[in-house]
Amino acid sequence: MLPENKKAVIYFNGVDIVKEQNLILSDVNLTIYEKDFVYLTGKVGSGKSSIIRTIIGDIPVRKGEAWVAGYELNKLKSKQIPLLRRQMGIVFQDFQLLKDRSIADNFRFILNATGKSDKREIDKIIEETLLSVGLELKAHKMPHQLSGGEQQKAAIARALLNNPKVLLADEPTSNLDSESADEIMDLLRKIHSEEDIAVVIVTHNKAILTKYPGRVYLCENLDCTEIGGRDEIDFINLQGIEEQPFELYDE
Repeated sequence: MLPENKKAVIYFNGVDIVKEQNLILSDVNLTIYEKDFVYLTGKVGSGKSSIIRTIIGDIPVRKGEAWVAGYELNKLKSKQIPLLRRQMGIVFQDFQLLKDRSIADNFRFILNATGKSDKREIDKIIEETLLSVGLELKAHKMPHQLSGGEQQKAAIARALLNNPKVLLADEPTSNLDSESADEIMDLLRKIHSEEDIAVVIVTHNKAILTKYPGRVYLCENLDCTEIGGRDEIDFINLQGIEEQPFELYDE
């Protein structure tokens, strides 16, 4: 049962995460409420991205109880997965913008795919969303014409198009210089403060965890546990580790 004291948008209780018969994480207890700002951290291969893949319905839940945005993952049918994913915005470390069309047309493609058809409504959504991330003058640009930081801002804007309940960001700063990384984190904090949305960030970056505090779950040794503070994290072993890009349909 979902906890009643607050509304949880993500709730795992005793969940085993298993991929291709391999146990990735055991007995995961994870609760993320509306307006939460949460980090998943740990070494490469510790299961962080597997949690994200479970949240979006890519890895089925066979043991334990799991709810995401009102959907019970244990009973999730394949036809419900697209509906579940419309409740979430996903930001990838490698941007995953369509390279053959402008930023506005990238957004238009997503809006069309999720059922929007009115041109005026679509144009208004695109304009307002680009304005919210400071890219209002870049709508006509192709992805390769933008800097890395601008491409990530565009990717964040794309993730917000359908007013998701949860924003999931997988290593959103790993391909950026420190200045651009700070801009992205400032933007994510701004979105968190201004929008009715929970933000979940996968990262191993010490500077981010130090400068932008939030709740922290540490994944290690088949376990993922909320920790009291950053002093409990072995930053020496986290530094310099590069996560593999999270692929939505990667099996």
